[in-house]
Amino acid sequence: MAIEGKNRIFNAGSHGHCRAMGENSPGSGRTTSPGPYSLLDADDSVLIVIDVQNVFLDNLPRPESERLLKSVCWLIRLALWKDVPLVVTAEESDRQPLARELVQTLPENTPVFDKVSFGLAHQPNILAAVERTGRKTTVLVGLETDVCVMHSALGLLEHGYRVAVVADAVGTPDPEQEIGLNRMQSAGVVIVHQKGLFYEWLRTIEAVNRFHEELPDMRGLSQVVL
Repeated sequence: MAIEGKNRIFNAGSHGHCRAMGENSPGSGRTTSPGPYSLLDADDSVLIVIDVQNVFLDNLPRPESERLLKSVCWLIRLALWKDVPLVVTAEESDRQPLARELVQTLPENTPVFDKVSFGLAHQPNILAAVERTGRKTTVLVGLETDVCVMHSALGLLEHGYRVAVVADAVGTPDPEQEIGLNRMQSAGVVIVHQKGLFYEWLRTIEAVNRFHEELPDMRGLSQVVL
């Protein structure tokens, strides 16, 4: 039986504007998908933010949960700057709110999909939102690595998407973090990190310089050396 969750709209703080779900960026509309060994292309990517909620963050040591939340929010701002569309989910969002810092980072009126299946690819309305972006590379961040992130990654692979997971922007209590990442990598998921994704999406020195000029606070907010 197909189960569809509800869309919930948050009046989040605005750092930019999300691309409309049906809108493709210039240069998209590919006739072929990128190969498994090619660099991740911002023009083909959609950033999927999975269940960044206090109920899951609180399962991690405080320094780890704070680092993860900062990484996710930083990547959202990077995605907005690169016109990478967002798909955001929350599990039982009516009683398990998103982290406050995440809500403040998201553009106003960002749809937040109420996820009732551990794997978002098994929920028709969320899969349809991913499909409407026109992108074939899904980049996953959020919680928890060994459950919702892994289920979503494997489900998206089954639907023909290229899937990348940002290792320092996903989390679950040890030792499940390494187990979840290894399981996904063995299935064909690309494992990247925040710094690596930044350079793969920007590609050139000119783009990196322009990023720092237009968003000067981002260098200080980054937890990696750029």
